Amino acid sequence: MQNSLNLEGVEQQALKEYTEKAYLDYSMYVILDRALPAIGDGLKPVQRRIIYSMSELGLSAGSKPKKSARTVGDVIGKFHPHGDSACYEAMVLMAQAFSYRYPIIDGQGNWGSTDDPKSFAAMRYTESRLTPYAKSLLSELGHGTVDWTPNFDGTLSEPVVLPARLPNLLLNGTTGIAVGMSTDVPPHNLREVASALVHLIDNPKAAVAALMKHIKGPDFPTGGELVSPRAEIAEIYKTGSGTLRLRATWRIEDGDIVINSLPHQISGSKVLEQIATQMRNKKLPQVDDLRDESDHEDPTRLVISKKRGVDAEQLMLHLFATTSLERTLRVNMNVIGLNGRPRMFGLVELLKEWLAFRKTTVKRRLEHRLQIVSDRLHVLDGLLVAYLNIDEVIAIIRSEDEPKPVLMKRFKLNDERETLEKTLKSAARLKTLIKKEILEDTEAWGDERRTDIVERDAAQAIDETQLVASEPVTVVISKRGYARAAKGHEIDPTALSYKSGDSYLAAAQGRSNQQAMFIDSTGRVYSLIAHTLPSARGQGEPLSGRFKPPDGAEFCGAMIGDDEQCYVLASDSGYGFVATLGDLVSRNKAGKAVLRVPQGGRAVVPAQVPKDAECLIAAVSSIGRLLLFEMEELPELARGKGNKLINIPAAKYKSGEEHLAAVAVVPEDGDLQVFSGKRVMTIRWNDTDDYYGERALRGRMLPQGWRKVERLAGIAPKTAED
Repeated sequence: MQNSLNLEGVEQQALKEYTEKAYLDYSMYVILDRALPAIGDGLKPVQRRIIYSMSELGLSAGSKPKKSARTVGDVIGKFHPHGDSACYEAMVLMAQAFSYRYPIIDGQGNWGSTDDPKSFAAMRYTESRLTPYAKSLLSELGHGTVDWTPNFDGTLSEPVVLPARLPNLLLNGTTGIAVGMSTDVPPHNLREVASALVHLIDNPKAAVAALMKHIKGPDFPTGGELVSPRAEIAEIYKTGSGTLRLRATWRIEDGDIVINSLPHQISGSKVLEQIATQMRNKKLPQVDDLRDESDHEDPTRLVISKKRGVDAEQLMLHLFATTSLERTLRVNMNVIGLNGRPRMFGLVELLKEWLAFRKTTVKRRLEHRLQIVSDRLHVLDGLLVAYLNIDEVIAIIRSEDEPKPVLMKRFKLNDERETLEKTLKSAARLKTLIKKEILEDTEAWGDERRTDIVERDAAQAIDETQLVASEPVTVVISKRGYARAAKGHEIDPTALSYKSGDSYLAAAQGRSNQQAMFIDSTGRVYSLIAHTLPSARGQGEPLSGRFKPPDGAEFCGAMIGDDEQCYVLASDSGYGFVATLGDLVSRNKAGKAVLRVPQGGRAVVPAQVPKDAECLIAAVSSIGRLLLFEMEELPELARGKGNKLINIPAAKYKSGEEHLAAVAVVPEDGDLQVFSGKRVMTIRWNDTDDYYGERALRGRMLPQGWRKVERLAGIAPKTAED
């Protein structure tokens, strides 16, 4: 008999509804209790609990510091039941002067460095206490200013928010990633923010433009330059989101470039490594040496020794564009408002919301104090005054018939209550008090701006070809696709050393700062700067390591020159065209499809076209048929199949009996060299008539013994200087 499951009294819910609710609950927990800060004190829960725990441990600015492990233990044991390492990292961040504009924790020991913020020592080795600035978050905590809530196990109470006397959210900034939303608030200067708050109190309808007369822009702890246009900064302050551009600052000392501040959260060692990498790759010939001279007196001092005559401004613009000396910083002022919900705030809305928080906090503080004064004024204040002024009190009692009114008048016992009541009843007095306290705290902890705001154009990297000395080179490629660059044009590439089983295929002459290009058997062209090729003292390196040719493709030739330099490209089917190198350049590792090659065919070695010279194109087939025709008969194309150079019957090509073996360009009065094995036959200009004809003819057979042609070469005529 089948048993049925009894679900009586069991709550049932659809899986879809349950999972949706569970995920939403988790999302809200992450948003509200972990990742996003509250607008009141600008803190996430873990930060708030660390600061509160330290105050409870008596770790004020004037006290002796205690082991950080003690603080972390209290935090996770009493208020924040999460991992100790995550808690300690949050603590470290608030102690790092390069991370926080106004550090909240005073750390002793190794608390990390700008080069490696996470290189801090373990919490059992470091000690900590609160900084004087932390007083702005805690000084009013016991004055009835904020709500309290039970901790996770209900045995203790913790503040829902700290009664911040300053907008810590703007001053120190924050970052956080929640579920479906994130926050990135940059830090600001206390004096500027305080000035803007005072202006907003006096002018509640002030717009962003008016506040930006006080707050120029974010102010980062590591200094640097904020180079975003003012209009972009204003747009960020209007909408609450956008991106900022930060740059390092530098100066010239004894001919060297000295970098003295870096963008926020950028490591000096990382920057030096980026520059050194460019130097190793021969992409930064203007730089002679790099040094890190940073110390306690100069936390950031990176020295770049440039070569004589190098324009420092142009070099730095290049480094700004190619290294972390310039970075973009995301701004996303998404925080939890006073209603407990996260939303995006612009600058005006954020300051107004904080002022509303501050007004409520001050009113609660005054009401709390008034209650105490009203309840125990005559007892506590009377006893205190009597104790402090016992001789005068005794004298008044002895000499006066009615000593009570005389004592009250003499020591003003009711003045405090009257002042509190007047302030609470007057909006103007409350505003004045808030302004006064903001200015007092600004006087105590304010400092000068560290980040300069200078509107600059976007940095542009110097063209790589301008970074390389222009020297004559010969680019050599082997039959197995190994490439190298030899200095000069006088070398014999066939005499170089090649790997076992490999041999010379082709060479091209140009300059070290020009694009070297390589064509593969499928007709794709690849390019790189010639100076990046290995020296010809070695046997080269495989181009397959630099590029990503199609499977089965082989490299068939090399080209080099300026953008106007022309080459004849052809496939072994006998078709080709004249191409300009400027049309062939490709930054893609997969190359650029240029020459259309028949299925099963391949490209032949390209032939360089001399500039400003009348030329003939020579084409020879695999059975020894040679044809020379006028250069003007071949079209100039950017890509394609091209026109027929020499007539190779389709049937013979398909059967493999005959194909185009090589092409060359012969300048007027020059010679044509025919290479067959180790032998070379030279056909003088005056003897080319025997093979001259119109394009696409069959050509004439070479003499017996010279019909197995490996390659052709056009030789320029000798000049008087030669």
